Amino acid sequence: MDKRLRRLFGVSFFLFFLAALLVGSSFAPGAWLVSGSAQQQNKKASEPARETPQTPTTAKNDDHARSNATASAPKKASTRPAVEEMELTGKSPAAYDEDWDREYPQDQRKKLLPFPELRPGDIPPVKLYLYGGPAKSSYASVDDVANFNEFYTRLSEQKPAVMARWKAYLDTRYTFTGKTDATITMTRGKPLPIGPVVKLPEKIASWEDLAKLSPEEILKQDLFPEGFRPLSHPLQSTGHMLFSQTWLAAHPEDTRFDVDFDIPDAYLPEFPPPLFLTTRPDLGDVSRGEEITEANFYRLFNGIITPEQLKGLEKLVIKSNTSWFNQTKHRLTKLPSQGIACFDCHVNGHTNAAVEMDPGTRPTLARVRLDTPTLRGNNTFLIYSLRRSIRSVDHFSEVEEYFDGDIGLAQQIGGREFNKGTTNVMGDFNSIIGFPPAPKLDRYGRLIPAKATESELRGEKLFFGKANCSACHAAPYYTDNQMHDLRLEDFYAGRAEGWVKTFSLRGIKDSPPYFHDGRLPTLEDTVEFFNLVFQLKLAADEKKDLVAFMRVL
Repeated sequence: MDKRLRRLFGVSFFLFFLAALLVGSSFAPGAWLVSGSAQQQNKKASEPARETPQTPTTAKNDDHARSNATASAPKKASTRPAVEEMELTGKSPAAYDEDWDREYPQDQRKKLLPFPELRPGDIPPVKLYLYGGPAKSSYASVDDVANFNEFYTRLSEQKPAVMARWKAYLDTRYTFTGKTDATITMTRGKPLPIGPVVKLPEKIASWEDLAKLSPEEILKQDLFPEGFRPLSHPLQSTGHMLFSQTWLAAHPEDTRFDVDFDIPDAYLPEFPPPLFLTTRPDLGDVSRGEEITEANFYRLFNGIITPEQLKGLEKLVIKSNTSWFNQTKHRLTKLPSQGIACFDCHVNGHTNAAVEMDPGTRPTLARVRLDTPTLRGNNTFLIYSLRRSIRSVDHFSEVEEYFDGDIGLAQQIGGREFNKGTTNVMGDFNSIIGFPPAPKLDRYGRLIPAKATESELRGEKLFFGKANCSACHAAPYYTDNQMHDLRLEDFYAGRAEGWVKTFSLRGIKDSPPYFHDGRLPTLEDTVEFFNLVFQLKLAADEKKDLVAFMRVL
């Protein structure tokens, strides 16, 4: 019994000792229980005090305590930021070189006549290439036409005089014989015009005699043919889109009351032209002989192109307002116009040679006349537009051509508000418009000897050899996708024309008149022009062979 009690007492003492040890270690400084409790107390202290109901006496005591604490605490003086922390750097005046006014090559400020100040519709000089300088403003306004009835009366009554004056000027440039060759046709069968029709200077007996002269002699004697010089719009003070009589016979609503088209039909593309797709060459001419419009595009193309391309084509055939074709008083049609569609000028993805004007220049009297370029082969091009080097077909669709590059006028008139998604699908269709077939060319764009005539083969040799045409018009697409300055002002006293893109020669027989402003009505005129400008000294037979080769491209 005593032994059991002693054993029980020993175990109890051990447990008591162990419990005391544990309690002591838990409440020691830094122990887990003390540490956890301290953390909770600190956490509570850091939390915002919760509002508790106070008795009036308690609130008074608290206010008194706070006032005493405030009175005893030292005031902190506010620190004002440094001056350099509160200011931006100033704007310095622009640098200026007092010796800036010097003559550079092509600087013609002191050599050209100043552009006259004209209202829309006023009759300008016919030789606008003799003029230069700036305009008062880059902007146009709907209010440039103060009263439509007065504007219509003034321009419609002077129209016969405008056209008589312009015809007299064209007679100094060309002899429009209307001669064609029925054995040589465009893709759908229209006979090609035969030239040259540009007139030689009176003192010169032949093109070969003219080509013997140096640029300096031609300039000094004023012998550069008038037909080789820039061709302006028949009424440049209004300018804008101008349609041929062939187009107006089908679409009289586009007739203008101020001016008429100026180039005879023999020197224009066939209408309507065929359309070939890069994606469906097996279908041949997908237009089936029809002019593609808003009314028939779905019937013609549903089932052969994608929904996205179909949407893009829809946007290309829908009419929208332009600077002078709209419903406002700022218009050149007697009745309010429904506008113009892309395919009204680029018919079936090609061209009807409608005239417009380069929107990338001011003043309007300095703007370049544009013969509507074809859209064929857009998939092969790296730059678009005549002078602005636009780098994508989507961007080309987006650029404000319809309002002559004047975004302010576009806002006043309204219309053609295409977003990026719309111009993308327009570009999608643009990118599948193919070149016309060229059955005599191989896969490298060169002649297949077994299919070519002797004259065509000689022409090809000249093209890639003596004439050096391929320096800019390289096979297989016959363009270098670059811009060049021909510096024609070396030959005549006129405004420098500057840099322009190299257009493709594929299918060139389908696209008269030639050069960007249509100044060269036939391929023969084009060869004479470049023979003179590049001083090639080609013989008469060599020039014929060169034309023969270009007709099969």
